Amino acid sequence: MNETSSLEIRDSTANPAPLGLFGFGMTTVLLNIHNAGFFELNSMILAMGIFYGGMCQIIAGIMEWKKKNTFGFVAFTSYGAFWLSLVALLVMPKLGWIDNSSNTGMICYLVMWGIFTLLMFVGTLKLNVALQVVFGSLALLFFLLAIGDATGNAGFKHFAGFEGIVCGASAIYAGIAQVLNEVYGKTVLPLCPVKK
Repeated sequence: MNETSSLEIRDSTANPAPLGLFGFGMTTVLLNIHNAGFFELNSMILAMGIFYGGMCQIIAGIMEWKKKNTFGFVAFTSYGAFWLSLVALLVMPKLGWIDNSSNTGMICYLVMWGIFTLLMFVGTLKLNVALQVVFGSLALLFFLLAIGDATGNAGFKHFAGFEGIVCGASAIYAGIAQVLNEVYGKTVLPLCPVKK
Protein backbone atom coordinates (compact mmCIF):
# COMPACT_ATOMS: atom_id res chain seq x y z
CA MET A 1 0.00 0.00 0.00
CA ASN A 2 1.34 3.38 -1.06
CA GLU A 3 0.84 6.15 1.45
CA THR A 4 1.37 9.72 0.45
CA SER A 5 1.84 12.38 3.03
CA SER A 6 1.44 16.05 2.42
CA LEU A 7 3.20 18.77 4.27
CA GLU A 8 1.34 22.04 4.53
CA ILE A 9 3.65 25.04 4.51
CA ARG A 10 2.26 28.08 6.24
CA ASP A 11 2.89 31.44 4.57
CA SER A 12 4.67 33.57 7.14
CA THR A 13 5.71 36.39 4.83
CA ALA A 14 4.57 39.95 5.43
CA ASN A 15 1.58 41.52 3.69
CA PRO A 16 3.07 43.45 0.73
CA ALA A 17 -0.09 45.44 -0.04
CA PRO A 18 0.66 48.40 2.28
CA LEU A 19 4.04 48.92 0.60
CA GLY A 20 2.39 48.97 -2.82
CA LEU A 21 -0.42 51.23 -1.65
CA PHE A 22 1.98 53.71 -0.04
CA GLY A 23 4.25 53.67 -3.11
CA PHE A 24 1.28 54.37 -5.35
CA GLY A 25 -0.49 56.78 -2.99
CA MET A 26 2.37 59.05 -1.99
CA THR A 27 3.71 59.34 -5.54
CA THR A 28 0.21 60.04 -6.87
CA VAL A 29 -0.38 62.78 -4.29
CA LEU A 30 2.92 64.48 -5.13
CA LEU A 31 2.37 64.37 -8.91
CA ASN A 32 -1.14 65.71 -8.53
CA ILE A 33 -0.09 68.56 -6.26
CA HIS A 34 1.93 69.55 -9.36
CA ASN A 35 -1.09 68.92 -11.64
CA ALA A 36 -3.19 71.13 -9.35
CA GLY A 37 -0.72 73.94 -10.03
CA PHE A 38 1.18 74.23 -6.73
CA PHE A 39 4.70 73.54 -8.02
CA GLU A 40 6.59 72.64 -11.18
CA LEU A 41 7.33 69.14 -12.44
CA ASN A 42 10.69 68.47 -10.82
CA SER A 43 13.27 65.83 -9.94
CA MET A 44 11.49 64.98 -6.66
CA ILE A 45 8.45 63.71 -8.56
CA LEU A 46 10.59 61.82 -11.06
CA ALA A 47 12.67 60.20 -8.29
CA MET A 48 9.50 59.16 -6.45
CA GLY A 49 8.14 57.79 -9.73
CA ILE A 50 11.21 55.62 -10.28
CA PHE A 51 11.91 54.37 -6.78
CA TYR A 52 8.72 54.42 -4.69
CA GLY A 53 5.92 54.48 -7.24
CA GLY A 54 7.83 52.27 -9.66
CA MET A 55 10.31 49.88 -8.05
CA CYS A 56 8.57 49.43 -4.69
CA GLN A 57 5.24 48.65 -6.34
CA ILE A 58 6.89 46.06 -8.59
CA ILE A 59 8.52 44.49 -5.51
CA ALA A 60 5.12 44.46 -3.78
CA GLY A 61 3.58 42.87 -6.88
CA ILE A 62 6.18 40.09 -6.94
CA MET A 63 5.52 39.47 -3.25
CA GLU A 64 1.77 39.26 -4.01
CA TRP A 65 2.59 36.64 -6.67
CA LYS A 66 4.35 34.61 -3.98
CA LYS A 67 1.19 34.85 -1.88
CA LYS A 68 -0.90 33.64 -4.87
CA ASN A 69 -2.80 36.94 -4.98
CA THR A 70 -3.41 37.48 -8.70
CA PHE A 71 -5.21 40.80 -8.22
CA GLY A 72 -2.39 42.26 -6.10
CA PHE A 73 0.26 40.87 -8.46
CA VAL A 74 -1.34 42.40 -11.56
CA ALA A 75 -2.23 45.70 -9.88
CA PHE A 76 1.10 46.48 -8.20
CA THR A 77 3.39 45.32 -11.02
CA SER A 78 1.26 47.14 -13.59
CA TYR A 79 1.12 50.45 -11.72
CA GLY A 80 4.82 50.14 -10.87
CA ALA A 81 5.46 49.82 -14.61
CA PHE A 82 3.12 52.77 -15.19
CA TRP A 83 5.27 55.00 -13.01
CA LEU A 84 8.49 53.83 -14.66
CA SER A 85 6.98 54.35 -18.13
CA LEU A 86 5.71 57.82 -17.20
CA VAL A 87 9.16 58.88 -16.00
CA ALA A 88 10.67 57.39 -19.19
CA LEU A 89 8.20 59.38 -21.33
CA LEU A 90 9.34 62.57 -19.59
CA VAL A 91 13.09 61.87 -19.35
CA MET A 92 13.99 60.07 -22.60
CA PRO A 93 13.23 63.09 -24.84
CA LYS A 94 15.28 65.34 -22.51
CA LEU A 95 18.24 62.97 -22.96
CA GLY A 96 17.82 63.14 -26.73
CA TRP A 97 17.01 59.42 -27.01
CA ILE A 98 13.64 59.88 -28.72
CA ASP A 99 11.17 62.59 -29.68
CA ASN A 100 8.49 63.75 -27.26
CA SER A 101 5.24 61.80 -27.41
CA SER A 102 2.54 63.62 -29.34
CA ASN A 103 -0.48 65.01 -27.52
CA THR A 104 -2.60 62.33 -29.22
CA GLY A 105 -0.17 59.68 -28.04
CA MET A 106 -0.42 60.85 -24.44
CA ILE A 107 -4.21 60.95 -24.62
CA CYS A 108 -4.22 57.33 -25.85
CA TYR A 109 -1.77 56.38 -23.07
CA LEU A 110 -4.01 57.89 -20.39
CA VAL A 111 -7.19 56.39 -21.87
CA MET A 112 -5.63 52.89 -21.98
CA TRP A 113 -4.61 53.18 -18.33
CA GLY A 114 -8.11 54.42 -17.52
CA ILE A 115 -9.65 51.37 -19.22
CA PHE A 116 -7.23 49.02 -17.44
CA THR A 117 -8.06 50.64 -14.11
CA LEU A 118 -11.79 50.43 -14.76
CA LEU A 119 -11.41 46.70 -15.45
CA MET A 120 -9.40 46.28 -12.23
CA PHE A 121 -12.10 48.25 -10.38
CA VAL A 122 -14.53 45.44 -11.21
CA GLY A 123 -12.27 43.12 -9.19
CA THR A 124 -12.50 45.39 -6.14
CA LEU A 125 -16.26 44.81 -5.98
CA LYS A 126 -15.41 41.47 -4.30
CA LEU A 127 -12.78 42.95 -1.96
CA ASN A 128 -13.44 46.07 0.13
CA VAL A 129 -14.79 49.60 -0.09
CA ALA A 130 -11.37 51.18 0.54
CA LEU A 131 -9.96 49.61 -2.63
CA GLN A 132 -13.13 50.47 -4.55
CA VAL A 133 -12.49 54.13 -3.73
CA VAL A 134 -8.81 53.85 -4.78
CA PHE A 135 -9.51 52.18 -8.12
CA GLY A 136 -12.69 54.13 -8.88
CA SER A 137 -11.03 57.48 -8.25
CA LEU A 138 -7.93 56.39 -10.21
CA ALA A 139 -9.98 55.40 -13.27
CA LEU A 140 -11.70 58.79 -13.08
CA LEU A 141 -8.30 60.51 -12.77
CA PHE A 142 -6.92 58.89 -15.92
CA PHE A 143 -10.01 59.90 -17.91
CA LEU A 144 -9.95 63.44 -16.51
CA LEU A 145 -6.27 63.83 -17.43
CA ALA A 146 -6.98 62.52 -20.94
CA ILE A 147 -9.81 65.04 -21.34
CA GLY A 148 -7.52 67.78 -20.01
CA ASP A 149 -4.91 66.90 -22.65
CA ALA A 150 -7.56 66.67 -25.37
CA THR A 151 -9.06 70.08 -24.57
CA GLY A 152 -5.85 71.85 -23.57
CA ASN A 153 -7.81 73.41 -20.71
CA ALA A 154 -5.35 74.20 -17.88
CA GLY A 155 -8.17 74.77 -15.38
CA PHE A 156 -9.55 71.32 -16.13
CA LYS A 157 -6.11 69.75 -15.54
CA HIS A 158 -5.87 71.61 -12.23
CA PHE A 159 -9.27 70.15 -11.27
CA ALA A 160 -7.98 66.68 -12.22
CA GLY A 161 -4.99 67.33 -9.95
CA PHE A 162 -7.25 67.87 -6.94
CA GLU A 163 -9.13 64.66 -7.76
CA GLY A 164 -5.74 62.92 -8.01
CA ILE A 165 -4.77 64.12 -4.54
CA VAL A 166 -7.96 62.50 -3.21
CA CYS A 167 -7.14 59.30 -5.11
CA GLY A 168 -3.60 59.13 -3.72
CA ALA A 169 -4.81 59.93 -0.21
CA SER A 170 -7.32 57.06 -0.42
CA ALA A 171 -4.47 54.66 -1.26
CA ILE A 172 -2.45 55.96 1.68
CA TYR A 173 -5.48 55.38 3.91
CA ALA A 174 -5.87 51.80 2.63
CA GLY A 175 -2.17 51.17 3.26
CA ILE A 176 -2.01 52.55 6.79
CA ALA A 177 -5.28 50.83 7.69
CA GLN A 178 -3.75 47.46 6.85
CA VAL A 179 -0.58 48.24 8.81
CA LEU A 180 -2.35 49.52 11.94
CA ASN A 181 -5.03 46.83 11.92
CA GLU A 182 -2.30 44.16 11.82
CA VAL A 183 -0.10 45.85 14.45
CA TYR A 184 -2.98 46.31 16.91
CA GLY A 185 -4.74 43.03 16.07
CA LYS A 186 -8.08 44.79 15.65
CA THR A 187 -9.84 47.20 13.30
CA VAL A 188 -8.28 50.60 13.95
CA LEU A 189 -9.16 52.00 10.52
CA PRO A 190 -11.95 50.15 8.66
CA LEU A 191 -11.46 48.86 5.13
CA CYS A 192 -15.15 47.85 4.95
CA PRO A 193 -14.85 44.38 3.40
CA VAL A 194 -17.55 43.31 1.00
CA LYS A 195 -19.93 40.81 2.59
CA LYS A 196 -19.83 37.48 0.77
